[in-house]
Amino acid sequence: MPRFDGQTVLVTGATSGMGASHVRGFHAAGAQVVIAARDHEAATAFATDLGPSAFAVRLDVTSEPDWTAALDEVSSRFGPLSVLVNNAGTQHPAALIEDTPTEVWDRTLAVNLTGQFLGIKHATPSLREAGGGSIINIASTMGNVGQAYYAPYVASKWALRGLTRTAALELGRDNIRVNSIHPGVVATPLITESLDGGPAIGDLYSPAPFAVPRLGTPEEVTALVLHLASTDGAFATGAEFVLDGGLLLGPALAA
Repeated sequence: MPRFDGQTVLVTGATSGMGASHVRGFHAAGAQVVIAARDHEAATAFATDLGPSAFAVRLDVTSEPDWTAALDEVSSRFGPLSVLVNNAGTQHPAALIEDTPTEVWDRTLAVNLTGQFLGIKHATPSLREAGGGSIINIASTMGNVGQAYYAPYVASKWALRGLTRTAALELGRDNIRVNSIHPGVVATPLITESLDGGPAIGDLYSPAPFAVPRLGTPEEVTALVLHLASTDGAFATGAEFVLDGGLLLGPALAA
């Protein structure tokens, strides 16, 4: 029997990068997958490619009405939710705090933190109806350190750690596990492409000093997502899983 046979999984920010990888991973493992994204046209095309066990919902994660409508649609189409992957996130152009527009701060926290809060809030009744399940919040290694020029992003990811732990405490007795994954430098457009004509984030991080001296892949993050969402990860909740090739460890010994 496929690993997620009969389970319904909702992935936010699901049309590209890590989100698209997570969708494919769950779909291949037998899940009914909900592809949630602001770009409904792209999400619909993706769902069509995957077939009848996938469908698209339009979802701006910062919008509470969008979350309500999305979960209602999931319920009518597939029944209660078993897994929520809070993957949607945004980055911003590099800037010192004193040069960061307030609207950039507000937008970054709205997507990266409030969006995940709303996901937990609105998915919980559905997960409870299913008899329990798993919520996986995609954080970042920037949520473990300070990083010059990226104060809004760093702050949002630090706060997500506290949100994850609190949700795990509140939902444990409902058999709902809540964990966070902290990817390092993963080869996705968010990392490899410039936001404002300046250097891409990936350009600021040479993997040469890492213990594993390369960029990560979306599929490697997906493998951890699937583990945590499955019964293999049944004893993990409120935990933080760093997947960074050793970035946070500091420089490795030279070969």
